[in-house]
Amino acid sequence: MDRQPVTVSRSNRFSDVFDVLKVFLKLGLTSFGGPIAHLGYFRREFVESRRWLDDKSYTDLVALCQFLPGPASSQVGFSIGLMRAGWLGGLAAWCGFTLPSILLLIGFASVAPDLGSAAGQGLIHGLKLVAVAVVAQAVWDMARRLCPDRQRAAIALISIAMLAILTTVYAQLLVIALGALLGVVLCRPEAAHRGSEPVPTGTALRISPLVGWAALAIFFVLLLGPPTLLPLHNTRSIQMFDAFYRSGALVFGGGHVVLPLLQQQTVSTGWISPSDFLAGYGAAQAAPGPLFTFAAFLGWMMPEAPHHWVGAALATAGVFLPGLLLVIAALPHWQSLRSRPATAAMLSGVNAAVVGLLATALYSPVWISAVLSRVDFAVAAVCFLLLTRWKVPPLAVVLVCASAGITEFALR
Repeated sequence: MDRQPVTVSRSNRFSDVFDVLKVFLKLGLTSFGGPIAHLGYFRREFVESRRWLDDKSYTDLVALCQFLPGPASSQVGFSIGLMRAGWLGGLAAWCGFTLPSILLLIGFASVAPDLGSAAGQGLIHGLKLVAVAVVAQAVWDMARRLCPDRQRAAIALISIAMLAILTTVYAQLLVIALGALLGVVLCRPEAAHRGSEPVPTGTALRISPLVGWAALAIFFVLLLGPPTLLPLHNTRSIQMFDAFYRSGALVFGGGHVVLPLLQQQTVSTGWISPSDFLAGYGAAQAAPGPLFTFAAFLGWMMPEAPHHWVGAALATAGVFLPGLLLVIAALPHWQSLRSRPATAAMLSGVNAAVVGLLATALYSPVWISAVLSRVDFAVAAVCFLLLTRWKVPPLAVVLVCASAGITEFALR
């Protein structure tokens, strides 16, 4: 298959932007099942159906976005829009794919405080059980995929032990840094093999190196700047943006990994109650689009936020922006980065540490806040098996847990 051109003439640019918005809006309304499923939808839409890029280019683009922190499906979608219709195309792709989920979760956040009846409490409890089953499935799948040998399994166990001991707010950052260091030391043979593989060229140099370096500079300014400003202007808006930005900047390994990071920034600080946090996470499983839109729910629910809409906007911008800046920074340099064994080894260690992060989050806050009886355990176990063995769609599991929660509270 011939490689499709990615440059866009001025005469048809706005038409292409509209086409990008239209197709990504359709995907944003129908893409259930998490980031892996989203990437499958993208491949069918853009490689097989529309042929906006060939399979080799798409595979390389997916590899790049899985290599970087951030939501992989959103990064891939943004990059496809960027290559198809320029910067406006990238923005249209992100908006079309993300806004439906944001609005659905804001809608749930607006009615959640009024769910005080037995049915409402049962629904919220059922959504917490959804979180148990979904996070357990994520731990199971990621452990098998990212810790296939003793070295990486040991990194995951060390990460769990560190998180059990450390009480600092920087515990997760320290665990990720240690995972990267141990990966360089322990995972070099595998990385050397990976580095010897041929590197596709389909996604390189879509953006000029100068723009890439500028995006990287902005990434670090936003990562380091707000903590510097907080002693001078200790406002809730800066605190919120900083918390969500740092969470988005440290998410390796998939959308579910954002759970422990956001929990550290919102629940541990007292901004969000554990009950509201898990209810929103469960509701996010029922929404199409990227899981990172859970941040919009949290921003809306914060009682001391500047305003509901402002809080949701700050949280959403903070959690998505790091991944988008990094993919812009990496596109011009992806070939050389990917061919280095040390880079692949570091990533292997980080991914193993991420398994430890998510396993710790499965216990606290997910398990201890949701599983309160033997019935809860049975429901969560059944839904876990439905997800892992019968491959039931997450939306069906949401319905099962919600029905079980409502029934349990109605019988009390």
